[in-house]
Amino acid sequence: MRIAVTGAGGFCGGVVARLAAEEGHDVVCVGRRPGPVGEHVFWDASTGTPDLAEADVVLHLAAAVGDSGSEREFAAVNVDGTQRLLDAAGTTQVVWVSSASVYRPGPYRAPVTEDHPTDGQRTAYGRTKAAGERLALAAGKVVLRLRAVYGDGDPHLLPRLRRVVRGGRAWLPGPDVPLSLTSVCNLASACLAAVAWAPGAYNIADAAAYSRDAAVAAVLGVPVRHLPVRLVRALASAAGITPYAIDQVTDGMVLDIARARATGWTPQAGLRTS
Repeated sequence: MRIAVTGAGGFCGGVVARLAAEEGHDVVCVGRRPGPVGEHVFWDASTGTPDLAEADVVLHLAAAVGDSGSEREFAAVNVDGTQRLLDAAGTTQVVWVSSASVYRPGPYRAPVTEDHPTDGQRTAYGRTKAAGERLALAAGKVVLRLRAVYGDGDPHLLPRLRRVVRGGRAWLPGPDVPLSLTSVCNLASACLAAVAWAPGAYNIADAAAYSRDAAVAAVLGVPVRHLPVRLVRALASAAGITPYAIDQVTDGMVLDIARARATGWTPQAGLRTS
């Protein structure tokens, strides 16, 4: 197939584009920067309309991301950019990569299914991703919801985690909680598999949930120590920590991936915590 990958100049999009090429597809990297393989078609997702005329499939990973920022700037890419992409794609299959940030904030006492409410988000990112995926779902497209994507070359999660290390310890608001993570390799395999899935939303994560403390200790190579959550929230603003960042490590979000598994897709990659 001829597969257009938006955002292929970024971390996740680049991995998806490489896997598509390895599987023998003709890859077109659509975005402001060239991707790691295939040809490049320029598209500024905040203003322009992409050229998708010859694509058999579109894997849409371009997004404005971050814990804070202008609602208008996030919406220009995640909402308005989505509408322009959908208009350009027409009846072409689109796999729209979303985020578990669209779900109503926790804490969560059970695994989160795709039917969990998608409102009440605490960030412009979460609100605009939810609005963008509503457009994709209304257009009959496939939506993939990921949580905390990690892997080689990760420019977001690992640098954020490194900020909690002091004196040879990783200091986290306690207590330990279970949580889902999504290997970028599992994201990439799901993107290509989802081309054949029925329209709708699907959670995508590693096969099993992790202990937060064990995962952080494995990634950073230092033991974890706990701080009172109330203390961390009280000091967060002065330390440049957003409430959303605290939620990410305290809300205990585990994604139920049964719907994706029912298609025959199986997550292969995972994090070694022992």
